[in-house]
Amino acid sequence: MTTTLPLNAKTAVPTYPAPRRPSLSLLATEPARATIEALQALNLWRKTPEQVGQGRTVMLFPGLGTDSLSLWPLRRHLERAGFRALDWGQGVNRGPQGNVDDWLDKLAEAVHERIAPADQASLVGWSLGGFYARELAKRLPERVPHVITIGTPFSGGPDDTNVGWLFRLLNGRQAQDHHAMRERLAEPPPVPTISLYSRNDGVVSWEACMHTARWPLARDIEVQASHIGMGWSPEVLTQVTKLLAIRRRSASAASAPATPTAMQAAKATS
Repeated sequence: MTTTLPLNAKTAVPTYPAPRRPSLSLLATEPARATIEALQALNLWRKTPEQVGQGRTVMLFPGLGTDSLSLWPLRRHLERAGFRALDWGQGVNRGPQGNVDDWLDKLAEAVHERIAPADQASLVGWSLGGFYARELAKRLPERVPHVITIGTPFSGGPDDTNVGWLFRLLNGRQAQDHHAMRERLAEPPPVPTISLYSRNDGVVSWEACMHTARWPLARDIEVQASHIGMGWSPEVLTQVTKLLAIRRRSASAASAPATPTAMQAAKATS
């Protein structure tokens, strides 16, 4: 299922259900479902992916409490498809430390240094890592051709996940849930931004992973995956590779109304 958003000004679309925490039964089956998805990925792994990357740089951001190993299958798949895929280089993701904006500014500097000699890099973030990808693209729009988030609840809050306790454990404090911050995080960056979400997600609310307003360059695409298994789910690997293969239009073209041909091409990627 794909929600394709037209290239026009933001307008309210109050059609999505209110975000809610996934059931504990769905959470309990996450490890088993992720294991099945890993076995399914072996069939995809045996096939050489189409060479669509052309050496373009991609940086991956892990979820809360995980490091680059959690996204190694996705990173390796992108490398096999011809991308220059990099992990974020910051070790375990413990959440922002201290002032959020200062921390993000330092992360932006680290990203800029890490992607060298490339001057651009698409950003892909899983769960909490998706927030980083979105916020960094707001700081560096000229350097980010695409943003893809995977299971990132940008339209929700800590009560829309089953991992608020993990954030508190790692940081010694509660995840902040201020209204102004929630509005800021819900607004996508001014670059092509795709959110992959799953109704089978047992960790975060799938509704919270969807844009609740229409944005010029934002889209939501449903995939079949557990939250834990999103780093190796065959459908996620295929979708991310296909979306990254699309070249970003120039800024002037991106701001112009979409032609029927352009819109058809966008829908064809879904």
